[in-house]
Amino acid sequence: MSEAAKVVDSDYQRLLLEALDLFRGVEADEVHALLQRCERRDLSTGEILLSPDSPNESVYIVLSGRLDVRVGSPNAPLLATLDIGACAGEMSIIEEPDPSAYVMAAEPSRLLVIHHSLLWDLVNSSHEFTKNLLVVLSERVRSHNRYIAESLGHIQKFERHASTDALTGLSNRHAMEETFPREVRRCIKDGEPVALIMIDVDRFKTFNDRFGHVAGDRALSAVAHVLKKQFRSRDLLARFGGDEFAVLLPGLDKNEAVTIAERVRNAVSGTTGSSVDSLIQIPVNVSLGVAELDAEGGFDSLLRAADEALYRAKNAGRDTVSD
Repeated sequence: MSEAAKVVDSDYQRLLLEALDLFRGVEADEVHALLQRCERRDLSTGEILLSPDSPNESVYIVLSGRLDVRVGSPNAPLLATLDIGACAGEMSIIEEPDPSAYVMAAEPSRLLVIHHSLLWDLVNSSHEFTKNLLVVLSERVRSHNRYIAESLGHIQKFERHASTDALTGLSNRHAMEETFPREVRRCIKDGEPVALIMIDVDRFKTFNDRFGHVAGDRALSAVAHVLKKQFRSRDLLARFGGDEFAVLLPGLDKNEAVTIAERVRNAVSGTTGSSVDSLIQIPVNVSLGVAELDAEGGFDSLLRAADEALYRAKNAGRDTVSD
């Protein structure tokens, strides 16, 4: 358990004035009487000083040892370390919310405890103390802003990964299931036609078995690269899964989509990266199924119709377009 004791000896006061952030440059005479009212708290390794579920009424200054700061849980990754001279708890005193992070002893630590009422007495007694407090607060705000910015960056990166196929850079199935139905609903609302093309790389399993998965990945990447060049910016292109791709064509009917599908088939035909151990170009072909949204349908019915058309294309001998 922690212990509390009065800080009365001159050695502690000299240490405070020389080494601690809040007391740097403060004249001893200005705060001597107030320092007698401070307390000391000792923490054992792992002991929690501050936590989000516990109100805080004091500022704590590290006299010896080291404190760790973690966000979310005591076992979360380390956010910051507070060494000798640093302080903790000042943000919750100023703003009056509960602490935003867990602060715990990384090793046996001794702290100076300044109760919130005493903190304001120190502010009124010393301009240097007030300045130091403002500096500490501004540094803490900057630190919080950096953490927020970094966290936002991680979130955005996660969201990109969650919606993007890592191999091809296209939207993945998850993103498709969100964006395609929304665009279909918009087309229905605006009275526009909308078509869907399903694309399947022919005999891809045989391709993988013959040339290996590395060559297979290169082939899929090559197909995706060609597909990106074949459609308008408003068209939605996604990797449906495995060796299948899907393209939603807002504003186009089935006849227009079939024409585009034929162009795509010709563009993809014979396109691949090199094999694993040679520069020989490996032929790649695709089958395509085309469907147009009917008057009473929605995205699910459009997807089924395009998938059925793709099945017919493959049964017709592959490397073909079916509607």
